[in-house]
This record gives sequence, structure tokens and C-alpha cells, in this order.
Amino acid sequence: MGTGVSKNPSTDGSNGGREWDVVGGGQLYISLKMENFTVQGELIPHVYGSVPIVGSWDPSKALSMERESASMWELSFVVPPNHETLDFKFLLKPRYCSVPWVVEDGPNRVLKGGTLCGDARLANFRMGSACSGGGGEEMLECRVIMKADIVSPFDLAASWRAYQENFQPSTVRGIPDVSINSAPAMGLENGSTAGLELDLEHYVVPSPVSCATSGTVYPANLTENPRSLNYTNSDGTSFNSHVTNQASGVMQIEQAAAQRDTDFVVSDTSKLTTVSGTDESKSVGTFSPLQKQDGQKGLFVDRGVGSPRLSKSSSSSVLKLDSETKDMPAASGAVAAAAVADKMLGPKEDRRLAIVLVGLPARGKTFTAAKLTRYLRWLGHETKHFNVGKYRRLKHGVNQSADFFRADNPEGIEARNEVAALAMEDMLSWMQEGGQVGIFDATNSTRGRRNMLMKIAEGRCKIIFLETICNDERIIERNIRLKIQQSPDYSEEPDFDAGVRDFRARLYYYEKAYEPVEEGSYIKMIDMVSGHGGQIQVNNISGYLPGRIVFFLVNTHLTPRPILLTRHGESRDNVRGRIGGDTILSEAGELYKKKLANFVEKRLKSERTASIWTSTLQRTILTASPIVGFPKIQWRALDEINAGVCDGMTYEEIKRNMPDEYESRKKDKLRYRYPRGESYLDVIQRLEPVIIELERQRGPVVVISHQAVLRALYAYFADKPLKEIPYIEVPLHTIIEIQMGVAGVQEKRYKLMD
Repeated sequence: MGTGVSKNPSTDGSNGGREWDVVGGGQLYISLKMENFTVQGELIPHVYGSVPIVGSWDPSKALSMERESASMWELSFVVPPNHETLDFKFLLKPRYCSVPWVVEDGPNRVLKGGTLCGDARLANFRMGSACSGGGGEEMLECRVIMKADIVSPFDLAASWRAYQENFQPSTVRGIPDVSINSAPAMGLENGSTAGLELDLEHYVVPSPVSCATSGTVYPANLTENPRSLNYTNSDGTSFNSHVTNQASGVMQIEQAAAQRDTDFVVSDTSKLTTVSGTDESKSVGTFSPLQKQDGQKGLFVDRGVGSPRLSKSSSSSVLKLDSETKDMPAASGAVAAAAVADKMLGPKEDRRLAIVLVGLPARGKTFTAAKLTRYLRWLGHETKHFNVGKYRRLKHGVNQSADFFRADNPEGIEARNEVAALAMEDMLSWMQEGGQVGIFDATNSTRGRRNMLMKIAEGRCKIIFLETICNDERIIERNIRLKIQQSPDYSEEPDFDAGVRDFRARLYYYEKAYEPVEEGSYIKMIDMVSGHGGQIQVNNISGYLPGRIVFFLVNTHLTPRPILLTRHGESRDNVRGRIGGDTILSEAGELYKKKLANFVEKRLKSERTASIWTSTLQRTILTASPIVGFPKIQWRALDEINAGVCDGMTYEEIKRNMPDEYESRKKDKLRYRYPRGESYLDVIQRLEPVIIELERQRGPVVVISHQAVLRALYAYFADKPLKEIPYIEVPLHTIIEIQMGVAGVQEKRYKLMD
């Protein structure tokens, strides 16, 4: 269940002495099962033993196992991964009285590091004549199964029995941070006449026109357009892209706008020269294009409004930065500080990062690249996704058969290396203009190709190879079929089966020539796509941003599941037009929470792993209160943007009493920070753990939060520019359903009330 853990649970009572690779502060979730046991009179199986299983060897305090099936009984508990040695035994006794009981034969069972020590053995009980129906003593044998896994607190909350019996939550304002209610509270409407009388589709409303997330769009088509190619758009118009790189002399391309044929020019890659760009100082604390003066040291100061500034030290004269909005990240707090440090320290190539994808076709490279691009953009890092397949199609067309990809086809190899070199040059040119992270999406499956890319990038950016490896034939088959359905390579192939045969031939040629990454800095994702197990290997990875990338990749997968975003029901402060606060719901809000509960019940009725996330403010907790049957988790990170001294005021009051603050916010809502409060960039920073956990979840999640917070979350899924976040429409009493999965991100909106 936990991410980043080797998971091969034993089925024979022993896990083979496995060592746990613990990440993220998880807990060890242990499940004990007894098989082939049928109820003997009133006797049912129990477990007793040392802390933390029971805490006493008193059989009267033994924990009852629960029936999982007719002959299977189970007990789960949670301990720290580094727990002390635990010992326990099974016994049979009535559930509601202490005697008589029957203890299993043999020595105590010992649990150490999530492993049952010693040989696996059956649980043997000597049943007396009373238990055996008067037929004399009888030996009862039962098979014992133990499974162990690392889980996060959120997975733990989703396991109802584990939570109810073992997990002790902390509290916020006397309310559990994690709670589970399995029955409706008294006084709530049963069947809810105020609920959804019609089909859910009756409440669907159009998504914003600007929404660019659609599962029907092939992800590679959403990547960067080539700068150095002329091509014809789908509407028949000719597109001209003119690139002149004066510094390097690498590329000089000019084509007439009316020319219909695609022309392509690239210099000999062996003659590619390194672009020196502007001068830089290697001294700590300075970076180009600043003109360094004696005694000056730049200190980044987050003003909260407008562009970042450099303040001078006591020994320096005035220091100005003319182009900081382009060179500084649009981030906040620790994220900005680390990003600025990356820019100001070390060689120039370390400030620009190229993530070069490696892997066979149909292994999820493009989807992984798209998710990583979206994540880094959302954090405020200038990131672009360059897909070499898009370059190839524009240069050589979409009708290339599998023979084009053969390793013994020199013309095909030359053509593919040519477009790869052009894509790399486009990416490096963009980095010179201020770009920070380029995602280079191609198979790059041979050392020769990768060496060519490293030679082009030498001295201009740092390269990290990201290799995706998948051995699950079911996932590969699914990806192949998706490829034939969506890829432009097969848009003109009417025969689906013929397309599959051609793609399998292409895959065969790639497999014959494939050489795994063993050079340079790399990240290997092995069987990570499903989110069930797998492993990630890293080599020569250091720095803030590469570390964030590894952490994100560890927690991401493509398992389909919906995420429902909604604001709380209308509050009394909403009615008064006041910002912030912590008031209860209005009459309309009370009605919405009942409608929302009915909606969730119908929409997620078959999703037993779903969970409900709220902020710690009472208007979201009250909105979630009628929803039953699902774990409820409170996040302080989901609290509304902190309005500081403006909390509880109306915008008219702010305009009248604090005109300077009102105008500052109006000029730059993204970076504006309320006095003693937060900015939207601050909100994004505190929401990063929420995004990571949403990516990691395999079940549906309902997020009940606030307008600013949901704007930031929605911008992540919809891949919206940061500057648009403060203006995203997130109306009251509306549910935004985000469908996550291998087909990308799709959106649907339900409006339950006007």
C-alpha cells in the first residue's frame, strides 16, 4: 500500500527476512489471518501478547479476530517500522466472556521487523470433550497467514478496521483530524428529499471554454511546437517558424510563409558549438546578467507583491536587477529560496536542467513527461515539454512504417537523429531565453543517441536521464492499444489490427537495439506505472530540484480514479461578503451539504476506498458531516488563504480603510500577500504535500475546501499558468470532477444548486 516500499507479502506465514525501505514516515500495517477455522460452539479466535498488540498476557484482554469469510478470520494492527520484538499467541474463547478458553500449543510466536521468526507453523488447539461435542479430546489445526506493509496515515485511515481499533488521531479544536462514521447522524434526512431526485447527468454543466485538459487529446500534441520547422496546420494554412541563433551560428532557417513543402535544415551535429551567452561570475552570491561591483552581495527578499528584489548589504551601493521577472522563479518561500540558490551557485549548466526520457515505446514516457511538466510549472519553475516524435511527424510525415525504426536502416537512423538534434537545439535555445527545465521526450534507447545529446548539451545544461521500464504485459498491451487509437502515427491507418501489427514490429526493432542507461546521472522507474509496488533507482542525483523530481516520481502513477473538488456550502460570511472567518453555514449551505452527501453516495457507491478531505475550518467540516461510510481527513494545508489583518473584512472596507493594500492586490493578485497573511504563491507552497498525496492515492478523493485553495489545486490538474490562478472560476455549490488516469486528465462539472 505504501509508496517506495518493496512489497511481496508472504502467503506462508513468513516474509523471508525482508528489510523494509521506509519512506515518508509510514507505519507498519500487519494483518494476521487464520484459515480453515469454523466456529466451535461459541469459541472464536483471539490474539493476545505483548505491546502494542494487547499489552498484557492476560487472556481476558485478548483481541477478537473478525470473520473475513466462512473459514477465514483476521486481525490487523499498526506498529512503527522499527518496533521492538513482539510475541503473541492465538487462543479460542467466547467473544463476550473470559472463560473457558483454549490456547494454541507450542512456543510463543515472535514478530521482529515485520517478520514472523522461525519456521511457519500451523496453529494447533487441543479441544476438550466439551468443545468437541463429547467425543473426547480433538486436535484442531488452522493455517496462519501474516502480511505486512508500510502505509501512510491516509491509507491507514482508509482501512476502517485498522483505524477504529488501532489508530489514535490527534485533534484540532476538539475534532479528530481523521474520523470515520459508518452510520448517519441523528436528525439527518434518510433518503434525503432535498437530494438528487434525477440522474447525476442532469446536474452536469459545461466546463470553462479555456479548459485544455482532455483525454481525447494525444499528450505529444500538446508539447512545444518546433521553432526550426515549417509545417502545415490541420486547417491547411502554412506555419513558418524562424529561428536565428546569432551566438552559436548553429541554425539559420528562413522559409516563405506560402511554401507548402516542409523544409528542414540542421548543421552537422559534430560541429555544434557551445553558446557562451552572457558573462558570469563564479563567486558565491552573484550571477549574470548582473554587473558585479566591488563589495556587492545580493540577498533575495520576498516582498510579497510584484517582482523579487535585491537588497544591498551595508557595505554595498545600490544594486539593480533589470530582468529578474524572467530569471527569477515565480515561486514562494522555501521553493523560491532553493530555486534562487540553484541559479546563483555552481556552473551555468547546473542552473538549467534537461530531463531526457529513455525507454521502449508504450512504457508511459509521454504521460510521465506530461505529468512532470505540469508539476514543475505549478511549482513556479519555467518548464517545457519537447516531444521528438512531434518533430519527426512534421518533418517526415505520419506514414512511416516499422521499417523506418529498424536499427539496420541507416537512412531511418540518420533522420531520427536529425530531428532529435533539432529538438535538443530548440530546448537549449529556449533555456538561453530564461527556461529552467526542459523535458526531452523520446525513446533515446541507445548509448549512441544519448552520447550525441550529451555532446550537444555539454556546458549548456545539466542532463538527467529518466528511464521508464515496465514488465507488466497487461499494461504494455493497454498502452499499445491506446497508442493505435490516439497517436497521429496511425491516424491514417483505417485497420486497427494492421496498426497493432505494425507497432509490434516497431517495438521488436527497438527491443533488439535497446541499451539500458548506465551512464551519467539517471533515475530508473521500474514497474512504477500502476502504483502497486515497483522500485525507483537513482544515480548521481543531487540538488534541490532533482530531489523534488525524484520525490514526485516516487509518488505518481496512472491508476484511473476520480478526484472531486468542491467549495464548502455557503457560509454566513459568504452572505455578508466578508473574507476569511470561521462561521457556520447559511440556510443555503445547510441544503447544499445534504445534496452533496446524496451526490457522493450515488457517485461513489461502489468505491469503498474513497476518502473525504476537508480543511480544519468548521464550514468545510460541517459541509462534510452528512457524508457517511467514508474516512474523513482534515488538512490544515486545505485552510483558506490567510487574509491576515484583513480577515473578516469586506473588499469595500479594505478599499476604504486600506487603499494602498487594495491597489497592490489589484495589480498582482498572484504575488500579493495580505499584511500578516498569505499570497496565492504561499498557498501553492503549502499545497504541495496535498498534490503529492492526491497523486499517490489509488482511490477516489472528495476535497471540500475554499475558493483560493481550490483555484490552486484546479490549476495543477488543468495545467493553468500561475498568473491565471487568482481568476479561475470556482463557484459555490458546484462539484468539479477531475478524472485521473492513463488517458490524461478529464474534467466534468456538476452544479447542484443555483
